[in-house]
Amino acid sequence: MPDSFKPVQSRKQMHGSAAGANVHHDPDCNAEHRRMTASRSSASGAYDLLLTEIENGRLPPGTRLREAELAQRFDISRTPVREALKRLELQGLVQHEPHHGAVVAALSYGQVAEMYLLREVLEGTAARLAAQHATAVEIGVLQRMVEGDQDLTADPARLAQTNRQFHHQVRDMARNRYLNTALETLRLSLALLAGTTLGAPGRAARSIEEHAAIVAGIAGRDPDAAEAAARAHILNAFRTRIELQGRIGRLTP
Repeated sequence: MPDSFKPVQSRKQMHGSAAGANVHHDPDCNAEHRRMTASRSSASGAYDLLLTEIENGRLPPGTRLREAELAQRFDISRTPVREALKRLELQGLVQHEPHHGAVVAALSYGQVAEMYLLREVLEGTAARLAAQHATAVEIGVLQRMVEGDQDLTADPARLAQTNRQFHHQVRDMARNRYLNTALETLRLSLALLAGTTLGAPGRAARSIEEHAAIVAGIAGRDPDAAEAAARAHILNAFRTRIELQGRIGRLTP
């Protein structure tokens, strides 16, 4: 991994890190691969790659973001990387620091608390509206999601992916485009919370139980129960986040 992909705070570690390996492609790649490469080389493709790396914690807060090294990392040209960085900066996920240039933004404790407070309200509203508008087919999809997650308690990374899918499904069922937009904007900011709370002891199983309670409220056409379950779920996630981040010192005052 290139030096600049280490968090800025760890200067000593930066000098000792090994350079990342280039990705070399077979010149006889098939049409599907060529389509994937074309997509990656677009500004939107580069944006998706960078956002995924940030969201999955592979580019944690404080990481320096140099165009040339990112282009090498993703095996694409610098132009789409430059455009992607501009877009991420507008969204608050990238910021410029003196002597360091572009870096992945870091959140203060206050910012994290504000986000979880807003998320509690928005996710609760989404669940309430879903209880009023969801079809039987959509409810069945949610139920199968919860059932499938039972097999993922030992895989926090995979469970984090299905967790995002679950919440996305609930917000789609709410049938409110403005709420959907607000939750998507919030999701982008939450990407700065590198890693997942689902790796905390017992959190994966409890999260699945909380999802089941949300689904029960929606399936029972009980808006109050659905909203209460969703709010409790987000509060529990915030509580776990505080405990985890406090231990590893990632949240600043």
